[in-house]
Amino acid sequence: MVLGLERDVNIQLGRGKTARRAYGFDEIALVPGQRTLDPDLADTSWTIGGVEREIPIIASAMDGVVDVGMAVALSKMGALGVLNLEGIQTRYEDPNPVLDEIASVGKDEFVTLMQRLYSEPVRADLIQTRIREIKAQGGIAAVSITPAGAAKFGSAIAEAGPDLIFVQATVVSTAHLSPESIAPLDLAEFCQSMTAPVILGNCVTYEVALNLMKAGAAGILVGIGPGAACTSRGVLGVGVPQATAVADCAAARDDYQQTSGRSVPIIADGGLVTGGDICKCIASGADGVMIGSPFARAAEAPGRGYHWGMATPSPVLPRGTRIRVGTTGTLEEILRGPAKLDDGTHNLLGALKTSMGTLGAKNLKEMQQVEVVIAPSLLTEGKVYQKAQQLGMGK
Repeated sequence: MVLGLERDVNIQLGRGKTARRAYGFDEIALVPGQRTLDPDLADTSWTIGGVEREIPIIASAMDGVVDVGMAVALSKMGALGVLNLEGIQTRYEDPNPVLDEIASVGKDEFVTLMQRLYSEPVRADLIQTRIREIKAQGGIAAVSITPAGAAKFGSAIAEAGPDLIFVQATVVSTAHLSPESIAPLDLAEFCQSMTAPVILGNCVTYEVALNLMKAGAAGILVGIGPGAACTSRGVLGVGVPQATAVADCAAARDDYQQTSGRSVPIIADGGLVTGGDICKCIASGADGVMIGSPFARAAEAPGRGYHWGMATPSPVLPRGTRIRVGTTGTLEEILRGPAKLDDGTHNLLGALKTSMGTLGAKNLKEMQQVEVVIAPSLLTEGKVYQKAQQLGMGK
């Protein structure tokens, strides 16, 4: 891996200000080594919070991506889906009419509609109901909550017995400052008090990732603003391109494991659309990925062909939008194939296995060690006809 070589090389932004170069997945490429292997021999399995999965892909906790049915289906296919405990599913007894309304409104009315719909209070009883529905159908109950929501609903969540708890916000740190009237969530105490493993995020730096691991995180989510429907980078100007962010946080994982003996998986969250993105992400150091828009395109997804960010309904500063992704296939076709599209958005597992075979990586740990080069022309070189005709990689 070469992404860390320029860690200490600063570029002068102007007098008195220097900047470090950071890279996104579109700017890097993976280099084949001296060995190849049959894709069937590639082992993609991983473990998060004691839960073993065949596929290192998690469906993100967005209302257009995961509902109870999707969480169960993903579990049975060898992956994982995370349910948003502060979304439509826990505010409304029957979320379907609400989801229909979100899909039918025009773009000019969308933000105000979302603010109104999400002003309905989150119900503790519905939190427990959804968790139990997933478990009753044989699914892995992985759920997501904000730090404020965790402080408010932590006991109700624990009582329902989820398998994994994701505590997520745009940025999460162990050194959060709050007004005197507000007691911030103690992340270390929360991790210790929950009966289920707690995954913390999001972050993009070595130092914060390391501190979250020390607080007891069972996994770390990496990514600020790269999601297809997220507008945080435009609204706040905050973020680090994913390839660099993942490599930095993976370095924290390796250092923490060396000193503690405990391995904490790094999960790249956002900015991943194709199988190639997932492959480059793991090669940058990630143990798994969290994706939203690719799964929002599944026929079984609750978004009716739309996808929107978690911060979209904010009553004071929306940091997400609704995008139309359409419906391109079944969940099975998108995750495991066979692919009906040639642009890398179908058969994500097949893409990962084929890439690992091409690179000679027998498992994810070996995939993390493949050579990476800086390649800004990777997606455009020789693709004139595809771009002109809007085919394949030119769509």
